[in-house]
Amino acid sequence: MKARAWVALAALLAAGALAARWLPAPALDWEPALALTQPWRAWTAAFVHWSGLHLGANLAATAVVGALGVAARLPDRAALAWFAAWPLTQLTLLARPDLLHYGGLSGVLHAGVAVAAAWLLLDARGARRAVAAAIAAGLVAKLVLEQPWGPALRWGGGWDFPVAPWAHLGGAIVGAALGTGAWLTRRRA
Repeated sequence: MKARAWVALAALLAAGALAARWLPAPALDWEPALALTQPWRAWTAAFVHWSGLHLGANLAATAVVGALGVAARLPDRAALAWFAAWPLTQLTLLARPDLLHYGGLSGVLHAGVAVAAAWLLLDARGARRAVAAAIAAGLVAKLVLEQPWGPALRWGGGWDFPVAPWAHLGGAIVGAALGTGAWLTRRRA
């Protein structure tokens, strides 16, 4: 299986989210006011989930993103790009000072989808590239519909927790940039 590193990262994200259920969320979640004094939060915020539904939805999405990596046969370099996108996704939240707390895997998962789509758009041919284009178009449409330039938190959609669309946008931008960069550096090597 070519995507071992990708699957390992998905498993790490899922395991961290499960383990964090027994840890105090206030010590782990993203808080922009603590970004400089407690930098670990750029990593640990992904593990914090505000409800069982939030955790369950993100664990299911993690499995889907992991399966995407397997189906796309993403190499270690793509997994490394996704790994690098993990803390950088939280750092994009500094652009939203009105988002005082953040937790969840969704931003990092959007980064993973963007890494996969960027890699495949650049590397694949034929039907695989068409699938990558469809994934990228779907991701862009989802981001636009979420209106990340609006309120920092959104309630609704059947969720029992507020959604932070900026985290999705930040993750997608960082993931697309790092996925493209990983592919470009592979080509030079």
